[in-house]
Amino acid sequence: MARRSAILRPEPDANTIYQYPEHLREWLEGLPNHPGVYTFHGESESLPLYIGKSVNLRSRVMSHFRTPDEAKMLRQSRRVSWIPTAGDLGALLLEAQMIKTQQPLFNKRLRKNRQLCSLQITNGKPNVVYAKDLDFSQSPNLFGLYRSRFAALERLKQLADEYQLCHGLLGLETLNAGRGCFRSALRRCAGACCGKEPVSDHQDRLLEALENVRVFCWPWQGAVGLVEEGKEMTQIHVIDHWFYLGSVNSMDEARKLQRPKGGFDHDGYKILCRPILSGAYPILPL
Repeated sequence: MARRSAILRPEPDANTIYQYPEHLREWLEGLPNHPGVYTFHGESESLPLYIGKSVNLRSRVMSHFRTPDEAKMLRQSRRVSWIPTAGDLGALLLEAQMIKTQQPLFNKRLRKNRQLCSLQITNGKPNVVYAKDLDFSQSPNLFGLYRSRFAALERLKQLADEYQLCHGLLGLETLNAGRGCFRSALRRCAGACCGKEPVSDHQDRLLEALENVRVFCWPWQGAVGLVEEGKEMTQIHVIDHWFYLGSVNSMDEARKLQRPKGGFDHDGYKILCRPILSGAYPILPL
């Protein structure tokens, strides 16, 4: 009888073989059960491997040690450091700042998006405007933050479908005099372009559709201190036009922080808009 050929199996990738990183055990002893940001460091002193945040530093860092998919990162790690924060908000702000400035190897890279844009209503019509040309922190009638012009226009098309808006009045299609848009014949547009409804009704629906993504202007003249109180510490997070400058312990320190030159901070806005406007934290003008 013919012998069966041996099935050749691929050798396991050494990067996927998990071994408990005993060499890091000494760095775990002082990890607190408090909020903060942690860093896995490799051989390089200037390029960290991974930066993360948690409301419980010890629990989160230990979870990396139970994840075989992170074997490669753990093998390259030489030490673990951490910075405590008053709470989750401070941890979110510090994590985003550190990732952008230090660009860790295993984190998703956060780089300044030079195409960041929004929809601005001018004379009743939405237009795509760019953060590099306009200070989004002080410009009214902005709706949505998008990573490209294409993304902004695609969102506008989705809203047109949901709210029966006219592509012609939205600037997505050229209207011919005396004729409605192509979608009106398909009853996908309510007909403001051809007199079937008042243009004012169309505009009201447009604003209703966009209201949930309104970009709020910075409500103060300059920088403010947002006070976050935790079980172990209290911090003053210094914010200027949605830009996170840092966290300090006193108002004197807060007044010394200066905002660097730069454009609109998309990440800072996403993290801070709701906490600041909701009144959930004490705000101290600087």
